[in-house]
Amino acid sequence: MSAAQAPRAAAPDPAPLPGRPNRLRPFWLAALAAALAALCALSVAIGTREVALADMIAALTGQVDTIGQAAVAARIPRTLLALLAGAALGLAGAVMQGVTRNPLADPGILGVNMGASLAVVVGVAWFHVTSAQAYIWTAILGAGCAATFVYAIGSLGRGGATPLKLALAGAATSVAFSSMVIAVVLPRSDIAGGIRSWQIGGVGGASFERLSPVLPFLLAGFAISLLSARKLNALALGDELAAGLGERVAAARAVAALGAILLCGATTAICGPIGFVGLVVPHLCRLLTGVDHRWLLPFSALGGAGLLLAADIAGRIVARPAELDVGIVTAFVGAPFFIWIVRRQRVREL
Repeated sequence: MSAAQAPRAAAPDPAPLPGRPNRLRPFWLAALAAALAALCALSVAIGTREVALADMIAALTGQVDTIGQAAVAARIPRTLLALLAGAALGLAGAVMQGVTRNPLADPGILGVNMGASLAVVVGVAWFHVTSAQAYIWTAILGAGCAATFVYAIGSLGRGGATPLKLALAGAATSVAFSSMVIAVVLPRSDIAGGIRSWQIGGVGGASFERLSPVLPFLLAGFAISLLSARKLNALALGDELAAGLGERVAAARAVAALGAILLCGATTAICGPIGFVGLVVPHLCRLLTGVDHRWLLPFSALGGAGLLLAADIAGRIVARPAELDVGIVTAFVGAPFFIWIVRRQRVREL
């Protein structure tokens, strides 16, 4: 058979990317899972009311006969929401960094979270959006439009979508959307209080009834993102080489970005815009796993869940008997980390 008649070969597995030794990855994965289990136990134990171990165990079996058991029962959905939201943001950040090959990519920095926030605020103020499903679809639409807009702006000019241009376009878009949110909310005193509280970003007040509508969107986002790992490995080799290996570059980017947008939009709809989780976690996970996305994406999901859960626990301890929302705590952690990345990476591509 001639070369012209040969069928198009499937893209070989681009697994052998430079990274950490494979033998250490299972160890770090087990350590991360154990740390996450410990954080879950702390999350249901720590709050404004001290709870005995017997009450914790009884509440986990469904009993709510005492005040302590009722307190633990209220913390369980909050813990679950922190786990899901943190995993979604950590995974979305890793996917965005892979899609854009930008070490500064993050749902907050690129304006995706603020795009979802603006869409929700406009929906509530102008179109009287009230149902949970409408909130989620509106947030996902806003996240998708914001991601498309930032990528289009960052692609203009010589050199295409460079990390620096994407970061600047995302930062400018985020500031502009934040100003628009204020402009929409200011004349509406009837919704201003709730919107301002939601915009800080938090997991307080969670319930299983609030969680159930968002679960299908999060599960779809998790599935699409994790299944994109092999394609992200190919994209990491460069567009030309990935295309030469048989990868459809535009389609691979679009599918992976769709998973990240679903995760960001659904998380913003239920928690509000929470920043820096998607920036911090993938960078830390690369120190443990290397750049192979088949390992990096699951690690980022677990790491994001752990970071957001730890931030929620810290917010309960620092301001007792009041609480700090996780959006405030992650900002304290993420802002210095962002400055460190800029100085260390000098805004190079991944």
